[in-house]
Amino acid sequence: MPRLTIEDLKRIKEQHKAKTALREGAYRVKVTVHMGTCGLAAGAREIMNVIMDELQKAGTTDVVVTTSGCAGLCSREPMITVEMLNSPPVKYCDLNEEKARKITKEHIIGGNVVEELAFVQGCETSY
Repeated sequence: MPRLTIEDLKRIKEQHKAKTALREGAYRVKVTVHMGTCGLAAGAREIMNVIMDELQKAGTTDVVVTTSGCAGLCSREPMITVEMLNSPPVKYCDLNEEKARKITKEHIIGGNVVEELAFVQGCETSY
């Protein structure tokens, strides 16, 4: 096994800090990829991989990506929900890799909702 260098230790430290910050809730954006059976069949796993890849390329450490089951809109899968601090959640549906890359760059990293791709904005309520 090769010896660790100072650069290796710094890289390991930064990776650990990023993972710890996400676990402790110190994030700016939460992305939920809906991965029920319908979502998986429609390509949700590929969408999640694209989002994770774009976040890694950008060096983003203040975004948590999580999964959930079916959101009840099976015909509109694959679908994600983006929740930014102090902003209403935004659901995006009928996704493909190109749309996922655009949403990641413009909304998740850039902070600007991609209006033409947004399905709905806001919270569901029951009165």
